[in-house]
Amino acid sequence: MKIFKATAIKKTVGEKTLFNHLDFSICEGERIGLIGINGTGKTSLLDIIAGKDVADSGLIDKPNDYQIAYLEQQFDMNENENVIEYLFRNDSPVFKLVRDYEGMLERLKEDPENQKFQNQLFTMQEQMDALNGWELHAMAVTILNKLGISAIHSELKSLSGGQKKRVALAKVLVEQPDLLILDEPTNHLDQITIEWLQNYLQTYSKALLFVTHDRYFLDACTTKIWELANKELKEYKGNYQQYIESRAIQDEVDEKAAHKLKSLFKSELAWMRKGAKARTTKQKARIQRFDTIQNDYNSKESAGSLEIETTSARLGKKVIEAKSISKSFGTKQCVKDFSVILQKGDRIGIIGENGVGKTTLLKILTGELKPDSGELEFGVTVKLGYYTQELESMPEDKRMLQYLQETAEMVVLKDDYKVSAAQILERFLFPPHSHGTIIGKLSGGERRRLYLLKILMQSPNVLILDEPTNDLDIQTLTVLEDYLESFPGVVLTVSHDRYFLDKTVDKLWAFDKNGKISIYLGTASDFYEWQKEQMTDEKATVVASQPVKQPQQKKRLSYAENKEWENIDGDIARTEEELADIQARLQKVGSDFTLANELLQQETKLNEKLEYLIERWSYLSEIVEGK
Repeated sequence: MKIFKATAIKKTVGEKTLFNHLDFSICEGERIGLIGINGTGKTSLLDIIAGKDVADSGLIDKPNDYQIAYLEQQFDMNENENVIEYLFRNDSPVFKLVRDYEGMLERLKEDPENQKFQNQLFTMQEQMDALNGWELHAMAVTILNKLGISAIHSELKSLSGGQKKRVALAKVLVEQPDLLILDEPTNHLDQITIEWLQNYLQTYSKALLFVTHDRYFLDACTTKIWELANKELKEYKGNYQQYIESRAIQDEVDEKAAHKLKSLFKSELAWMRKGAKARTTKQKARIQRFDTIQNDYNSKESAGSLEIETTSARLGKKVIEAKSISKSFGTKQCVKDFSVILQKGDRIGIIGENGVGKTTLLKILTGELKPDSGELEFGVTVKLGYYTQELESMPEDKRMLQYLQETAEMVVLKDDYKVSAAQILERFLFPPHSHGTIIGKLSGGERRRLYLLKILMQSPNVLILDEPTNDLDIQTLTVLEDYLESFPGVVLTVSHDRYFLDKTVDKLWAFDKNGKISIYLGTASDFYEWQKEQMTDEKATVVASQPVKQPQQKKRLSYAENKEWENIDGDIARTEEELADIQARLQKVGSDFTLANELLQQETKLNEKLEYLIERWSYLSEIVEGK
C-alpha cells in the first residue's frame, strides 16, 4: 500500500501563519474532504501536497514512484493544443502512444490513401495492443463525453471557460494517479455531470483529497474529513454527516469548558482588582496563571461564529413584473417569451445547463441588460442587491475597512441596534488585526466574503445571487442559508448546488436549451428526480418508436483496417480466454480481499477491451460484407 506522510508542516504567507506543525498521512483507498473557512490555507495545503509549493518547514515522505494529479482552480493550458493533445500530455509511454495514434488518425483523414501513414497506423495499433492503449483511449473518450466534451479534436482556445475546466478535470481523472487532488471540482458542472462525477469518485480505488462547497457531494464521496482551523488540522472519520455529528458533540464539550473558564476568569479578575501585591512567590505564580487564563479566555471569545443580522429595506406589494421578455445573441435564444410576477417572500432557484441564459436573465431583471422585446416593471420600493458570478473590480490597494466604509460607516441590525463597519467585519470572521489588510492580499474566498458583506450592508429587499456557492466556504454558506431563511424580501438565485437550493428555495425556474423557462414548485432534489424519470421515459419511447438508422458504409477497408480484420477474431478469442480465467480465479479467491479487488479491476479492463473489439469487428464486417 502506498502512503503519503507529512510531518510538522508549517506555512507562512507574509506576516500570516496559515498553519503550523501539521502531521498527517494519506493512505490508498481513502477519500478525504478538506474543509475550513476561506483564508485558512486550504489551497496552500493542497499546493504543498501536490508539490506546487514548498512548506517553510517540515518533512514530506512518499514512495519514489508516487504519482499525484492536481486539478487547480486556476490552471495553465497551451490553448493552441487540441483537447486530446492536452489530455494525453504526459511522460508515460502509453499516454504518448495514444496521443500519437490520435494525431495519425487525423493525418489519415486528410490523406486516406497515404501508404506511409497507413503503415505507421498499423504499427501503432500493435503497440496499442501491447500497452493496453485501447483501454486508456476508451476511458478518456468516455470521461470526456460524460463531462460534456464530444469534439475531442477542438482547439482549447475555442472552448468556453467552463468547458476548459471540464477538460482539465478529465485530464486528471484519466491519469489515474496514486493521489488525486481536486480543488472545487463541481464548479461549472451541471447537476447531471455532478452526479456522474460523484459516482465515479465513489469507486476510485486510489487516494483522493478534495475541497468542495457542495455538501451533498462531500457527504457522498468522503471516508474522512479534514478540518483546517486555527492553524491546526483536525481529522474526523466518516463522511460529512458523521463529521457534523462529531462536531456537535465536541462543541458541547467546548461550551462546558468555556463556561468553566469564564467562571475561573471572573474569580481571578476579582482577585487582581483587589490590588494584591505580587511580593511572594505564590502571588507571582497566581498572576502568571491569571495571564494564561486571560489569553485563553480572549482567544475563545474572539473565535466566535459568523453572523449576518443586517436589516432589509421595506418592500411594497409590487416587486418586479416581466411581460413577455425575450433576449437573443445572434442565433442563440437565451430567454424566450417569459412572463412572471415576483411577489414578496418569493424564494426562487434558477436552474439549467451551462450557457443556456441564466445569467442573462438575471442581468435583465437587474436592469443591466435590455430585453429585445417585452416589458419590465419595478416597484418603487425595490432595492436590489446583486451578487454577481464574476467578482466586481475591487481596489487592490484599498484596505478592507475603507472598502466597507464607502458603503456605510454604521450598520443597523435587528431591533435598531447599530454597529460600526469594523464590528460587522468581526462578525464576518475578519479579526480586528486584519481590518487594515489591503484587498490585494486577500484570498479569492476572503474577497468573496467581503463582497457579500458589502452587498448585505446595503440593506436590499430583493437579493439576486448568481452562483453564490462558488468560492465560498461551507461555514459562510451555512450562515447565508440561515440569513435567507429569515430574509423578509425576495430571493432569486442561480446555482448548481442542490444542497443550497434545497435549503433556500421552494420554487424553480428551469431553462431548456431554447430559452424557454418553465416554473416548478418544490425542492431541487424533487425536480432532478422527476427530470431523470422523464429522461428515462423519453429515451425508452424513442428507442421503441424510431427506426434504427443505418450508418453510411465505406466502400472498402484501408490497408491498416485490412490488417486489423485479419487479426481481430484471434484478439477476441484471446480476450475471452483471459476473461474466463480471471472469472475462474475470482470464484476461488476466498477472503483475500486485496487479491479480489485486483482481479475485479482486471475483469473490468478486459470487459472494456472485449466490448471495444466486438464493436470494431461489427464495424469492419459491415464494410467487408458491403463489398
